[in-house]
Amino acid sequence: MPRADAIGRSVLRREGVGKLTGDAVYVDDLPAAGVWFGGTVRSTEPHARILDIKRDPSFPWGDVAVVTAADIPGENVVSLIEDDQPALAGATIRHAEEAVALVAGPDRELVERAVRAIVVETEARPAILDIDDALSSEIVLREPDNVFKRIDIGKGDAAAALQAADIVVEGEYTFGSQEHVYIEPQGMQAEWTDDGVVIRGSLQCPYYVVKGIARLLQVEPGEVRVVQHATGGGFGGKEEYPSMIAAHAALLARKVGRPVRIVYDRVEDMRATTKRHPGRVRHRTGLTEDGRIVAQDVDIVFDGGAYCTLSPVVLSRGAIHAAGPYDVENVRVLARTVATNLPPFGAFRGFGAPQTVFALEAHLDECASRVGMEPLELRRKNALRKNGVLAVGQNMGDDVSVVEVLDRAVEESRYRERRAEFEMWNAEAERAAPDAPPTFRRRGIGLALFHHGAGFTGSGEVVLASEAGLRGNPDGTVTVLSAQTEMGQGTRTILAQTAAEGLGVDPEMVMTEDPDTAVMPNSGPTVASRTSMVIGGLLIRAGRKLREKVEAAAGRALADEAGFREEVAKQAATGTLEVRVKFEPVPGVEWDDEQYRGDAYATYAWACYVTALEVDTLTGEVEVIDVTAVQEVGRVLNPVLAAGQIEGGVAQGLGWALLEDVVWEGGRMKNPTMTDYTVPTAMDTPPIRTIFLEHPHARAPHGAKGIGELPMDGPAPAVVN
Repeated sequence: MPRADAIGRSVLRREGVGKLTGDAVYVDDLPAAGVWFGGTVRSTEPHARILDIKRDPSFPWGDVAVVTAADIPGENVVSLIEDDQPALAGATIRHAEEAVALVAGPDRELVERAVRAIVVETEARPAILDIDDALSSEIVLREPDNVFKRIDIGKGDAAAALQAADIVVEGEYTFGSQEHVYIEPQGMQAEWTDDGVVIRGSLQCPYYVVKGIARLLQVEPGEVRVVQHATGGGFGGKEEYPSMIAAHAALLARKVGRPVRIVYDRVEDMRATTKRHPGRVRHRTGLTEDGRIVAQDVDIVFDGGAYCTLSPVVLSRGAIHAAGPYDVENVRVLARTVATNLPPFGAFRGFGAPQTVFALEAHLDECASRVGMEPLELRRKNALRKNGVLAVGQNMGDDVSVVEVLDRAVEESRYRERRAEFEMWNAEAERAAPDAPPTFRRRGIGLALFHHGAGFTGSGEVVLASEAGLRGNPDGTVTVLSAQTEMGQGTRTILAQTAAEGLGVDPEMVMTEDPDTAVMPNSGPTVASRTSMVIGGLLIRAGRKLREKVEAAAGRALADEAGFREEVAKQAATGTLEVRVKFEPVPGVEWDDEQYRGDAYATYAWACYVTALEVDTLTGEVEVIDVTAVQEVGRVLNPVLAAGQIEGGVAQGLGWALLEDVVWEGGRMKNPTMTDYTVPTAMDTPPIRTIFLEHPHARAPHGAKGIGELPMDGPAPAVVN
């Protein structure tokens, strides 16, 4: 029989050597000969009417090219969920970093001077800069009530159950925005050819860019070719925004008749691009005297910024996760994303769930205090178990590991013992001798219990109809055909491993290439913790199908890998050897997009994180001592990469909890530098103990669930608790 050990082991990371040696080609490493560089003229006002765009007559305008909304050949829209965001502001400015004009020139210094030599004359309009002003509707940015998306989830009768509850606990939880701080800023290059426009750059979702700019450029989607190059991080920040910068590069390239490259510096990147949605969650929770949760009423408001972008789907995931992995008969979740005059908010790791998980898990500690229970015991009492039903009505059957991850995290972190030790430690600090110097340091330990849906919400995967495949090569190797992108998370390695598993060969026989829409089928976006589970599953099917095809043509079984490789080479040399497979809906999985009822996700990962920390009560300084992260993720495909995802996500979550603070002033980010916006370094990152529980997902050929977004959910509430 062919080998079947390609997954479950830590094979060498595919792109690692190139990044280590400097051979990896990022967009700013592309050949510069004949390339012009682009820059962006932006508004500095959050809401205004454009009166005029004036140029300094002393500048040599003949040396550069300028593009405004009047130069757009098609519709002035960057197409996404809604067609409300223009590529360039025409008459109205809706946020303080909105692009008004573009400049291209043969060198960057000249372009920077040209950008400064253009003045946008405006007439200011009243602006909405927070969610309460948006909800008041005194200023209407979006008809009729400034709401991009409204979601209402109901299970049982929450109002009646709250009225009958022994205890009702109310709480309000707010959270700020968060900057992605990917290592490589946004960058794209565009060039027009006889076949259309070729876009190259740093991005997560090649086919998003195709859709995003085809109408703007007045071309068919097939005339837009998108090639991803080495991408230095994304975290969701390079999901939808690259369509905007690609549009700008393409408009300039069309104007000057040569390639144009736009690469933001850090300040422009931080000010202009999307961030995590800030907002507020209000909880009203009804409990019995012995700690049984009988009702949850949750009110969620996210700030969507000036344009819709991905706010509806971010809100969707946040709302679905708002009630948590708990068995509660009566739940009501009302969720809204509203329009303001801040720069648009968009995708960020966790995609709405970190905000609502934070609110719920912080609130449950308050509930435990009110009923006189340990936070651990309150969660255990109410945890979802076998055949438990989530707030959206999804029966989890056997696919539920809430109590298991809770028990393992408590054991591995020594939660009970350390809680007692810290109480004693704090008591001794309080009882310091009168003649001794005061001690201001105190210790605490907190936990968060949560789940995260894998893949697109509801019918999303059916709508995507993702396609992936494999192609045999004359040298006997096999190449993966997929538009999934590598941005530091290990996509190339996982795709090679899953394809090899289906083929029954060593992963070294499988090649991976930069996604190119001229060659690669649309396998959907690299988002939503779907790559390993959904696309990895497709490649296993494709591998089995290709092996069957090769063996059928050979007329015999090819258990020996060398023989199989020889036969692949032989067949590929005489004709096309390729197979493609498409996503097939899972039987029995149903979702109602209108009612928000049914199977929200094919499966969930389950987790419990425990954080121990020390606080200086005089200065407010917080030092995280350690984090224990326990998660059940189906099957671990590559242990090293999986652990790296958890460690990176925990560090990012700790940054959001303790360090990172987007400061807004007049609708603009006031601290858009790495000096003023603080992210965790190695010195700030504590020991992280990562533990995986494996219960293979029955509906995937490799048993894998999503993993990349999960670790963002737990750190903030565990720290607060």
